[in-house]
Amino acid sequence: MRSFLTVTVSALALMAFTPKKENTTKPKQEKGFTSLFDGKTLKGWHVYGHKPLNDSWSVQDGAIFFDKSKQAIGDLLTDRQYENFHLKYDWKISPNGNSGLIFWIQEDTVKYKQTYHTGPEMQVLDNDGHKDGKIPKHRAGNLYDLIQGKEGAVKPVGEWNTAEIISNKGKLEFILNGVSVLSTNYGDDNWKQMVAGSKFKQWPDFGTVFKGYIGLQNHDCDVWYKNIVIKKL
Repeated sequence: MRSFLTVTVSALALMAFTPKKENTTKPKQEKGFTSLFDGKTLKGWHVYGHKPLNDSWSVQDGAIFFDKSKQAIGDLLTDRQYENFHLKYDWKISPNGNSGLIFWIQEDTVKYKQTYHTGPEMQVLDNDGHKDGKIPKHRAGNLYDLIQGKEGAVKPVGEWNTAEIISNKGKLEFILNGVSVLSTNYGDDNWKQMVAGSKFKQWPDFGTVFKGYIGLQNHDCDVWYKNIVIKKL
């Protein structure tokens, strides 16, 4: 009897301390959202101006990775254009890094040499390590050089952040890690005044067309993007 109890207790103890297997089931995609990145390839993406893709943009551990050590070739764009949309994505920046998510891009390389000549940007930045972190309207989550967002939402450098951009019929909202960091109207007189008071005033077509490509910025810094999904509104 004593032997039987000893075995039983030992078996129960082993069961109690055996680690449970992690749930490897992929999370269900949120209803209405479509993935823009399959986690394995760059299918559905191209370099601005349709330049040949090289290994500066690649897929690393399920994320789109820009490697600053490789020969840079330009920003990475979606193959499709989007107008009214809700975009979600995760980003991680390297120490002292700078990048951004640019939208409403017009891909005419004869008229526009860079994506930011037409498209606004939600800033991706190491606020503490990069010099732009000292400039209002240039910090992570800001509508770059146009609107300074609410502070305190960004995570420390090297950690993943979840960002959202909602562009819908004249209304624009940025969300960072669940915090609505800014909202504004676009296309109205106030929008035009903001642009006229920014560095973008030198490009007359900046922020004037509200349908275009979505781009990941090459800014000579290591940066990662993943879980990129969009919902048409």
